[in-house]
Amino acid sequence: MEHLTPASIRALLERHDLSPKKSLGQNFLADPNTARRIATLAAVGPGDAVLEIGPGLGSLTVALVERGATVRAVELDARVAAALHEVLGPDAAVDVRIADALHAPLDELLEPPPWRNGEPPPWQDGGAVGWTCVSNLPYNVAVPVVVRLLEEAPVVERMVVLVQREVGERLAAGPGDDQYGAVSVKVAYYAEASVLTVVPPTVFVPRPKVESALVSLVRRAAPPVAVPDVGALFDLVRGGFAQRRKMLRRSLRPVLGARTDVVLDAAGVAPTARAENLGLDEWAAVARHAAVAA
Repeated sequence: MEHLTPASIRALLERHDLSPKKSLGQNFLADPNTARRIATLAAVGPGDAVLEIGPGLGSLTVALVERGATVRAVELDARVAAALHEVLGPDAAVDVRIADALHAPLDELLEPPPWRNGEPPPWQDGGAVGWTCVSNLPYNVAVPVVVRLLEEAPVVERMVVLVQREVGERLAAGPGDDQYGAVSVKVAYYAEASVLTVVPPTVFVPRPKVESALVSLVRRAAPPVAVPDVGALFDLVRGGFAQRRKMLRRSLRPVLGARTDVVLDAAGVAPTARAENLGLDEWAAVARHAAVAA
């Protein structure tokens, strides 16, 4: 396998009569140094099972295999997957699945991968598979993919994902940050998130109009707050951020109704505060008192 460059990507696209689809967020990584850096920052190596969503033509896939990881690559576009097979060759430790990562059954996408590099991995002896997701996620599905894996795939222990910079900052944001929103609270419930680095648009073919950010998400062993109903917690968070410029006494009224002021007071949250001022602890306090006052 050879690392892909802008020239080799254009040649591959021409050979397979492909044009990048904006509707699928197809901006192909075309810089070997960036691909290697992502794989290095993801800290994957021999014995690691890696889920790659949206491998495209395989720039990052090659770097992951180079480090000895076994990769399950989930690609939505069957025509791109054909070109990916050409890049990887027949002997790579990569299992390519043509599937939609937003809707395909996760138990199938995350079944134990085949092992081709020598010593058998722990899961062949009945051990659990701990996955790392390392992906250049299509911009248009990045947030729902991350949220789905956090909510539905506890075997995915870590994620290192390349996303639009604004989205990356939102995933890792805390109270008071410009990008802080409902998804920031959800991420904080499930994982510790941080922006590792910013990636310029010049390393993609075609070039996007925005910068990208590489984000690390490490799943927590247990949620840092206790609430009676996780779904009710996030209903409150969504309600608060739906009208983020309004005070909570107004933005939460569609969710809490006439109980709003009583619940906020019991939770120790000022009714004049706004959603962007509350951290996960405060949202959890509101959720607990809302359950009591129901």
